[in-house]
Amino acid sequence: MLIYFVLVPILIAVFLFMFPAYKVAKFLASLAQGVLLGAAVHLFLLSREGDVFTNAGNYSGFLGITLRADTLSAVFVMLTVFIFLIVTIYSFHDKNSRLFLFLLFTLEGALIGLFLTQDLFNIFVLAEVSSVVAAALLMYNRRNRSMYDGLVYLMVNVIVMQFYLLGLGYLYRLTGVFDMGRVAEAVSVLDRSQLVLPFSLIMLAIVSKCGLLPVFSFLPKIHSIPQAPASVGAILSGLQVKAGLYLFLRFREIFAPIYVGDVFLVIGVVTAIFGVVLALSQTNIKQMLAYSTIAQVGLIMVGLNLSQAYSFIGSVYHMLGHAIAKVALFLAAGLLTYIYGTGDLTKIQGVFRRMPVVGLGMILAILGITGAPFFSGNISKYFMMADVNPLLFVIMVLINLGTIIVFIKFGKMLFGKSSAPDASKPVPVDWFKQGTVLLVGVLCLIGGIWGETAIHQFFGLDLSLSLSGFVEKTIILAVSWVAGILIVCYLVPRCAAPLTRLGRLDLSFQKICFSIGGFFAISLVVFGFLI
Repeated sequence: MLIYFVLVPILIAVFLFMFPAYKVAKFLASLAQGVLLGAAVHLFLLSREGDVFTNAGNYSGFLGITLRADTLSAVFVMLTVFIFLIVTIYSFHDKNSRLFLFLLFTLEGALIGLFLTQDLFNIFVLAEVSSVVAAALLMYNRRNRSMYDGLVYLMVNVIVMQFYLLGLGYLYRLTGVFDMGRVAEAVSVLDRSQLVLPFSLIMLAIVSKCGLLPVFSFLPKIHSIPQAPASVGAILSGLQVKAGLYLFLRFREIFAPIYVGDVFLVIGVVTAIFGVVLALSQTNIKQMLAYSTIAQVGLIMVGLNLSQAYSFIGSVYHMLGHAIAKVALFLAAGLLTYIYGTGDLTKIQGVFRRMPVVGLGMILAILGITGAPFFSGNISKYFMMADVNPLLFVIMVLINLGTIIVFIKFGKMLFGKSSAPDASKPVPVDWFKQGTVLLVGVLCLIGGIWGETAIHQFFGLDLSLSLSGFVEKTIILAVSWVAGILIVCYLVPRCAAPLTRLGRLDLSFQKICFSIGGFFAISLVVFGFLI
């Protein structure tokens, strides 16, 4: 019963909240996550034999809420449970309360529901629940700044989901159903001009969830709230943004007759460029990671909107690899902020010397994101860039160059010697925190060495890397690294002043709302013209 994948985490959340002994509750939470991961793996194995369906409430057909697990949704369910397992273990020694565990498991259940549901209205409900719970986690430590940013996050999500609700209402008026499959069938025979408005309304909400330009500006600030637990930033930047991309794929199937991929391809390119530039303008390590996520989302959007099958699979695989790598880096950033007493990149040095386990995990994650040979990012970017036209190939190489520049600047703190007075003191080893960072970093390497096998297991496709193509991409990557080092050493310091001014970009709530309305107006005109 697929419904248990949604209900059980919420029931566990209630049980842990009422459990009297918090130390025992933390152990039970880790155990429960392990059991859920085993169930998610079992579900994935079942989905390989055929789609798994459950009709909630014993209503069959279009009257009930249908849950469906195909290979894509089952893979994302596994990813969700694994990330929450890592976060639970990482937070084992934190001085949290039962409320934290309650919120964590509730958010997990809502995200799993988003991946499994076939009901369009159910998506609205689950997205709203996940937004409320995520906002509560952001405000968990009850600091003034985190309270403000958490409320902004909640209000913006409420606003964009109202656009979704209006689009869904209009779509229901046209089709009379909420089930994805039935809606797709009805849409295929409707007049294209009738679909422009619901398409624009719904896609505005999906684009906001993905963090694409121009409505992405508030997300990195939210994901990198200094006072929020590091695990929350890891979930939001590593997983919840991927949920937006997953919904984008599902609605692309629904609106296939009017889908305009070239528009989203352009949006992806522009988002990636702005994400790289804004990441370079940051000095806070969490904000740099958050903006680099936006850049990678833009790159993924480019791959998803290319017509080649290799590019599509490479993009989906990059979603998985990037989620794993970004979780490792966000968890490491939270640990570094605690150890060094600051999140300022310029004040953190010698990480690898003081904490070799964490430093190694960070290096592996960085190599995974930048696409180093034998790492997950190399496999995904190889297929993303396979058979693309020369112009897009150059654009994607430049975007990856930007990513390399960002992480060369980010990785400088791993080496050198810190000038802090306590830099020579040994760091207390919390194996729950350091071990999870290293484990997730190692997965970036495993996902590259056995990348072709993983793609075959996850998606049932036999894709192989040609030796000539691998050598070509390796040479390009080596040249990009050399160019990136030169740019970081000589060009970035000369652009410090304009980058600093750009790094202070912080849109007010009113300006965020204006950007949302402006995007909707422009998209309505563009889609209306093209469709």
